[in-house]
Amino acid sequence: MRRTTALLLRHGGGGIPQPLADVLVCPLSKKPLRYCEVGGSLISDAVGISFPIVDGIPFLLPKDGKLLEDHQEKSGHDTSPRQPSN
Repeated sequence: MRRTTALLLRHGGGGIPQPLADVLVCPLSKKPLRYCEVGGSLISDAVGISFPIVDGIPFLLPKDGKLLEDHQEKSGHDTSPRQPSN
């Protein structure tokens, strides 16, 4: 645990160290994650979800993930709230 903490602190809090990124997988699909420098998050291409990284710590709980807009368009799912029909 100390080694991982030292890596995170040395990395400066932005993103995550490569050795840690190599072992992380999506909690939903169990597929590898890729790092997005623009959003500072981990992306699961398998399910189209972005997981945030805060102070160098990846938040990989399914409730923390955000559905990517381009994945919604490809899958045909619309997650916008629907208006009740009268």
